[in-house]
Amino acid sequence: MCGRYAASRRPEDLVGIFEVEKWEPEETLAPDWNVAPTKEVHAVLERPVKDAGSPRPVRQLRTLKWGLVPSWSKTPEGAARMINARAETVDEKPSFRRAFQARRCILPSDGYYEWVTGAGERELEVEGRKKRPRKQPYFVTPADGSVFAMAGLYEFWRDSTLPDDHPAAWWVTCSVLTTEADKGPLGVAPEEGPRSLADIHPRMPLMLTPDRWDAWLDPRRTDTDELKGLLAPPSAGLLRAYPVATAVSNVRNNGPELLEELEGPEIGTLF
Repeated sequence: MCGRYAASRRPEDLVGIFEVEKWEPEETLAPDWNVAPTKEVHAVLERPVKDAGSPRPVRQLRTLKWGLVPSWSKTPEGAARMINARAETVDEKPSFRRAFQARRCILPSDGYYEWVTGAGERELEVEGRKKRPRKQPYFVTPADGSVFAMAGLYEFWRDSTLPDDHPAAWWVTCSVLTTEADKGPLGVAPEEGPRSLADIHPRMPLMLTPDRWDAWLDPRRTDTDELKGLLAPPSAGLLRAYPVATAVSNVRNNGPELLEELEGPEIGTLF
């Protein structure tokens, strides 16, 4: 799954990396090392520019809210539950299938956080005890330091309780696609800890390699089989994972120190 990630690159850098044609500097976001559901996030997408007089899709850097609200939803209350969409069934689920066909995006990140339950707490869970398990966070990021381009979907939702000219009348929300975690060896593995992404968690955000960006973003591509073909997990060995401080577990903590690699896990795990 993906429930927390880091996004510290400057919007100017994202514009260059993704060859963005249109962006509004006043709408861009500050670096965020602890992105959590319902926060505003950067997204790269393609759609015609309003009042431009041309139907040509234009690549844009936009600010969206993380947690998708389907266009047909009566309220936005379920947004926090729709932060992820499973790649295997995204074309079937009513909440995501329309967006999958026409409103796809890329959510740029440095990488994502995932938690591994401590060994002692796992034993308690097996025994059926109710003690809340302690978990060791890991940060997963491209081994070469490049951007982690997460496949995403976005949707428009109209708040019918507000007038048309109200600034909050329209919500633009998004979701991260996830896939099965890679069972192959990590590109760079920690000295002590998981040897593969599947050792950390059975799911992971779907990372799009640069050769798939154009096809994924193009709204004129609507063939389901062709789009599903873009959802294959990336090749093994592209990512690294390392333990980070448990401070990231608190959403109020935010800063580059959250990405600092620890010499070993703070909390003992089964590895």
